[in-house]
Amino acid sequence: MIGTSFYYTCKRALPLRKRIVSLHSAVKDLRLVLGIETSCDDTGAAVVDENGRILGEAIHSQKEVHLKTGGIIPPVAQKLHADNIDRVVNEALVSSGITPQELSAIATTVKPGLALSLGIGLSYSLKMVNQYSKPFIPIHHMEAHALTVRLLHNVDFPFLVLLISGGHCILAVAKNVSDFLLLGQSLDEAPGETLDKVSRRLSLINHPDCASMSGGQGIEHLAQNGNRKLYNFRIPMSQHQDCNFSFAGLRNHINHVIRKKEMEEGIQQGQILSCIADIAAATQYTIAFHIAKRTQRAILFCKKECLLPSTAATLVVSGGVASNGYIRRVLKSVTDSMDMALLCPPPKLCTDNGVMIAWNGIERLRAGVGIMNNTDGIRYEPRALLGIDVSDHVREANIRVPSLKEHFFG
Repeated sequence: MIGTSFYYTCKRALPLRKRIVSLHSAVKDLRLVLGIETSCDDTGAAVVDENGRILGEAIHSQKEVHLKTGGIIPPVAQKLHADNIDRVVNEALVSSGITPQELSAIATTVKPGLALSLGIGLSYSLKMVNQYSKPFIPIHHMEAHALTVRLLHNVDFPFLVLLISGGHCILAVAKNVSDFLLLGQSLDEAPGETLDKVSRRLSLINHPDCASMSGGQGIEHLAQNGNRKLYNFRIPMSQHQDCNFSFAGLRNHINHVIRKKEMEEGIQQGQILSCIADIAAATQYTIAFHIAKRTQRAILFCKKECLLPSTAATLVVSGGVASNGYIRRVLKSVTDSMDMALLCPPPKLCTDNGVMIAWNGIERLRAGVGIMNNTDGIRYEPRALLGIDVSDHVREANIRVPSLKEHFFG
């Protein structure tokens, strides 16, 4: 996909053949990065230039396969990546009109993620790097999510970032490209994982409205018609004065309530409860409350320590769960009440994709950091922190946060 305004300016002014020549001339002198993403269950690739134009992109989603199996099975994900990566990369290159020889670098997710999935992307990329003698830029998946917003908006460093997905829940200060302060993270499972597991426990795959949706999408869809106040799930870590997260205990509590309701209604697991929308609404509310409360403390800590600009400070929210409209609205209420701007990439760029990896490569090229001309010894890392962990300092600050307003939650 070529940058829209540029494309239509060319379209009005030039015949087709001249448009193609003009477009190619306009980008060939710019730095161009191919991004490859295989950290979990989506095979993504994209070509982006240093002006932020997405010249070509492609993605293969494994969603339908994993919906049927009730979760991601790593060897299955690995095989699907191996089967599709060549086609996806070539589709992105062909649609961009850029040849591998014209690339400035190849950027690829190497951490964190599923080991078997990361291995496919890294192996494929290194073959390309060697074949075309290109620099290699290893990418931290969560850094890419954090910086995607700068592809779309003029956001200066530093800014606060909340990364919420199926594999991560992180609060951090982005001080610069590849320079982050980790304020807090999930101590067990991520919010997207919790939503998926609750969805499976509610058997949403058997619900006519939700059968083709991911777990989080199904919960959000049903919650629109549910009454969250009918179930009072415990807010996790309410006595902990830090910015860490925990969702596993909440999931266990929700599962207990589901089992109890199944017994009351005399149904078996796999059948649909009559109160399913109310449980979905209460689940979504509790997760949103927990996320909002920790974010509120992070903002107060950043203000106390002067980690953000005194005016025009920004919270960036990204990752797959950032596509949840309800959670976005709650966070918007929080930032509005604390004189901060909230920015989220569009849902398409919140989920895993090649564009964010390519853009992270552009950011690193500009900054001159993390560019490898010799890839000997490069390895993927299934687990990897984002930046310097200062969560203990957050805890020691003992910041008490005011009560969240009820109207924040609708």
